[in-house]
Amino acid sequence: MPEFDVIPHIRHLKRPLKILITGANGYIGMRLISALATSGHHIVAAVRNKERLPNEITEMLENRLTIIEVDFQRPIEEQPQCPKDIHAAYYLIHSMGTGPGFDKRESTCADHFTRWIDETDCEQIIYLSGLLPQEGKLSQHLESRKRVHDILSGAHAPLTTLRASIIVGSGSASFEIIRDLAEKLPVMITPKWVRTRCQPIAIRNVIEYLTGVMDNENCIGKSFDIGGPEVLTYEDMLRRYARDRHLTRLIIPVPVLSSKLSSYWLSIMTATNYQLAKALVGSLHMETVCQEENIRSILPIDLIDYDEAINRAFSLIAQNRVPSTWYGALSSGRLSLRQIKNIQVPEYGVITDQQSCKLTASKDDVVHALWSLGGKRGWPSMNWAWSLRGFLDKLVGGIGVRRGRRSPTQLKPGDALDFWRVILADPLAGRLILYAEMKLPGEAWLEFSVLGDTLYQTATFRPRGVMGRLYWWSTLPFHYLIFPSMAKKLAAGWAQKNTIDKPLSDTVIPTNTQESTP
Repeated sequence: MPEFDVIPHIRHLKRPLKILITGANGYIGMRLISALATSGHHIVAAVRNKERLPNEITEMLENRLTIIEVDFQRPIEEQPQCPKDIHAAYYLIHSMGTGPGFDKRESTCADHFTRWIDETDCEQIIYLSGLLPQEGKLSQHLESRKRVHDILSGAHAPLTTLRASIIVGSGSASFEIIRDLAEKLPVMITPKWVRTRCQPIAIRNVIEYLTGVMDNENCIGKSFDIGGPEVLTYEDMLRRYARDRHLTRLIIPVPVLSSKLSSYWLSIMTATNYQLAKALVGSLHMETVCQEENIRSILPIDLIDYDEAINRAFSLIAQNRVPSTWYGALSSGRLSLRQIKNIQVPEYGVITDQQSCKLTASKDDVVHALWSLGGKRGWPSMNWAWSLRGFLDKLVGGIGVRRGRRSPTQLKPGDALDFWRVILADPLAGRLILYAEMKLPGEAWLEFSVLGDTLYQTATFRPRGVMGRLYWWSTLPFHYLIFPSMAKKLAAGWAQKNTIDKPLSDTVIPTNTQESTP
């Protein structure tokens, strides 16, 4: 079992606890489990799809893990029972990237969770919320966070709420937006909200606070603002990121970019999708600075400054050891859990492009080539065309290709892969199915199967009306150029040029998931 950093504040606990973590395979949830892995507590992981929880989690916790599949969008009568002897429950669920009505979905989830947890002996609920501005009308995003807090406050168990601003860490939405802007744009014409103040906090410190308030009598039933040691503007963060990366950047704030234009600007220039960008932009003109810092006297942890948080993030990025990302969540795309579980590639009423090639490399090399598609490595045939298609998708408010993938070589059902979502990934059988989450007048699948000494590649499109058929026929010239060449190169192991290691197991959780340098 790999060794993990033990957060000091966990050690004061005098009794083993049974801890429920909702959203356990999400960005915060995965890191929280890693921090608690060596503490001796029993973890109850509440997830919508247990297949997306890495095998390393079960190996770390051995017999101290219970996995429950639960979707709080659905009525509690349809949910499995929660273990009655829960001591503490972390509420880490949000729906901000799911588009219009996300606030209603968040309220529904919070209400169903409250009624669900009330059937247990839970002694404390811990909620990670957002910092609220001191004055002014709240954005839809922050108003939703406040409403969820109010709903959770009605549970039988006392609520501890931690309110954070920008979280800086590898894979966080905020960090990836700043990274995309600073890395790709030497000159930035920015909205005036770049001069809004915030108090960014390193992901390691967030996890330390989350674990530190658990079963802490000084924190039960209270709310706290948590932030890093510095108050910065978004412009400060962009400039300091550029400086730390030895980049020269010119930033020109202008007052003419509306919220809608700002949302499009972020969605086109960064990996975030339009719906998430829209939700974020609504809050970016509001100052999110700690109004009180009482938690510092209760949990006197060493706060990490912004520059050090960036360096810690890149220590993991450089080694492909990022344990979780915002775009790995199902809410970053179009598919729901139920769709991923039930989706089947249709056989009727569809248009297909089928290719088959004899393997000219070993099956292991071909499977490895399939499992490394997309992301930084790109695609084996006309990679520029895939990038162009992603850019065009961004222009119409789609997700594009910039969200990439969570790992260079590993795939699991539910993973994001550029503008695809992984539906099936079976390396032993040599079978991979992808579903397109780009904006299309229809539905599209891309399937690969290695059977015997042959690679079968099938692109399937189910058109929606006349526009769907026109779309397919208009892309046929590209298909004739891309698909045969891609199948041939994959059957050859993608020319054996990939130097990345070839493990095909589940994601490896780093031995230190708290953004520290090994």
